[in-house]
Amino acid sequence: MYDDKKYIRFDWAAKSILRDKANFAVFEGLMTVLIGEPIKIVEILESESNQDYERDKFNRVDIKARNSKDEIILVEIQQTRELYYLERILYGVAKTITEHVALGEKYDQVKKVYSINIIYFDLGKGKDYLYHGTTTFRGVNTGDVLKITTKDKEAIRMRTPEEIFPEYFLIRVNMFNEKARTHLEEWLDYLKNDRIREDTTAPGLQEARKKLQYMKMDPKERKAYERHMENLMYQDSVFDAAHLEGWEEGRAKGMAEGRAEGKAEGRAEGIAEGRAEGRAEGKLENQREIAARMKQMKLSLEAICQATGLDKAEVERL
Repeated sequence: MYDDKKYIRFDWAAKSILRDKANFAVFEGLMTVLIGEPIKIVEILESESNQDYERDKFNRVDIKARNSKDEIILVEIQQTRELYYLERILYGVAKTITEHVALGEKYDQVKKVYSINIIYFDLGKGKDYLYHGTTTFRGVNTGDVLKITTKDKEAIRMRTPEEIFPEYFLIRVNMFNEKARTHLEEWLDYLKNDRIREDTTAPGLQEARKKLQYMKMDPKERKAYERHMENLMYQDSVFDAAHLEGWEEGRAKGMAEGRAEGKAEGRAEGIAEGRAEGRAEGKLENQREIAARMKQMKLSLEAICQATGLDKAEVERL
């Protein structure tokens, strides 16, 4: 059964509450479920977006942790679309590897890196909500997987590729539409719907139930959290509007080129007039849908009006 308490969104918790060593168990639970073995975080390391950049204040969260095996775990939460996202993941992993090998050290000091990416936008084409990538070396002619031999106990032990090369996890939160049956699915249910089963045994989620309840926040934290939620909704509305306008501009340009190729001036004017009317109606309908979603989240009337451009009377009628 589901508890009727309201839980804080994971991205907000990751920015603040979960960086405290006393709350590491929540992060450890998610990593344990994904990696398939118990993970113990020793410390949270400084990373690029630990700093409070204005443009990233509600869009991106970075966590860099070291586990008990001295491996590095990167957790990134991304709210909105970004060009070259996969390239950025690769760059972040490469940068982390080089940062943890001092100049002049041997290559055996290279750390294994896990890159866990929680994304709330459509990335590529695929039906699954979780993708996992590893590096293997496969024979071009034979198809066999290369295995590095292990030396005697007294000699140097060579690590296998899977022990050295990074592993990548892509969690596509918006693609999760299942009933939570496994520990991983319970975590996805929390990431997407901000809810946790009362009887959960999933690693980390029992701790989350105790530490991430909305009503346990002090008034200052609660106000900051609500402002964060309003910022997210405003950002979504701006993106939707920009997407709509960009599509319409592209369509208008294409029609203009068609007219230049010989369309009659009268027909072109009729198309332009119809398009303008359709654009206005489509934009208004889009604003109404965004406002309706914001009302469901119980955001303030002023915030909804500011984000959508609708007047109070229009919002109240929804």
